[in-house]
Parts: sequence; C-alpha cells; structure tokens
Amino acid sequence: MPGLLLIAHAPLASAMKAVAEHTFPNCAPQLAVLDVSPEMSAEEVEVAARALLAGAGHEEALVLTDVFGATPCNGALRLQGPHVRVVSGVNVPMLWRSLCYANEPLEDLAERASQGGVRGIVLNEIPVNPCSKP
Repeated sequence: MPGLLLIAHAPLASAMKAVAEHTFPNCAPQLAVLDVSPEMSAEEVEVAARALLAGAGHEEALVLTDVFGATPCNGALRLQGPHVRVVSGVNVPMLWRSLCYANEPLEDLAERASQGGVRGIVLNEIPVNPCSKP
C-alpha cells in the first residue's frame, strides 16, 4: 500500500488532515502532512518530505500538493520517480478519494486521486425564481 503525503502552504496541509480525521478517522492516520511556511525553499521542502516518507516506511507514496508551480509542489516534484507520484491541485474530494482507495497500486491511486479532484469541482447554477421579473 502506498503512503500518502500532503504538502501545502501552511496551514492548509494540517487543516486538510483535520478534515480527513473528521470524516475518515480510521484512514486519516496513514496521511502525513507538511505545512510549508513562507520562508521555506523547494530544497527545504524536499528534505522535510523525504524525512516524512522515510519515517512512514512505505516503498511507494502518493504526494498531493496544493498549487502547481508553487514551492510545495516544486519541492514535491523533486521526489517524483518510479515509486513516488505527485498530484497537484488538492481539494477535499481528492483527499477523500486517496484515503478510500489507499490500498490500490500507486498508478491506480494517482489516477483515482486526480479524478476525485476533478469530479469534485461542480459549477452550480443559480436557481431562477419563476415568479420574479428580470
């Protein structure tokens, strides 16, 4: 089973872990988080993330980040390889999907996470009151 690591601008990673603990208390302990402070460089993020992954003891890991091109993602991309996949644009549906399917192979889990994130974005239409005049 791949490990799960969430890297995001502080305090988003910790806040999302709290959401995971609220909704899936039995699954949330497998989620490691790294809150990236404003002064951290991509190199520092990489070092901290490698330590978290090593401490978790998983051979593979899915890393979720908040914004592609920002420091958390840039640090995470330094980890990417055959045993680490990075998916950016994390949202709650992506996180929940990752937790619920964490026992799947890494490639499948990365795809599920991505699809969960995309499907969780819905543009709701403004309801029209048939009695109101434009």
